[in-house]
Amino acid sequence: MLYWAEGSKGRNQLHFANSDVNMVRFFWDFLREQLGVGAAHMTVRLNVYTTNGLTLREIEDYWLGALNLPRTCLRGHTLNHTPTSSSGKKRNYLPYGVCSLRVLRSTHLAQHIFGAVQEYGGFEEPRWLDGPSRKPASNGTPTSSGEK
Repeated sequence: MLYWAEGSKGRNQLHFANSDVNMVRFFWDFLREQLGVGAAHMTVRLNVYTTNGLTLREIEDYWLGALNLPRTCLRGHTLNHTPTSSSGKKRNYLPYGVCSLRVLRSTHLAQHIFGAVQEYGGFEEPRWLDGPSRKPASNGTPTSSGEK
């Protein structure tokens, strides 16, 4: 259910982001313990401000330590990104930023989680599992955009 609120809605990838270290750790524990995901299939990206008195290395170490993941999981980060709000001012300052977990080659896991969310929630969301509807093009070839 946590993934329903905080995870990516792309049907072919498993991607979860949050600034709460306990929530991110809880989700990582779920992936590892319940779905058998190993650190070798996990990537970590950070969206952080380095104007907060912490170095990028300190912020990386914070997340990696909390998640018990090796540095090899790190990928490119977004640094000092100014929010796109109307004022352009930083709001809700987060000293350790936002951590994004992504599982490599995870279509089957994303489908599994989306199926479970639908089962628990008692609803159907076909686009999560089936993708966009495919209508035939004028030449008889299916398209995913629905254009003829």
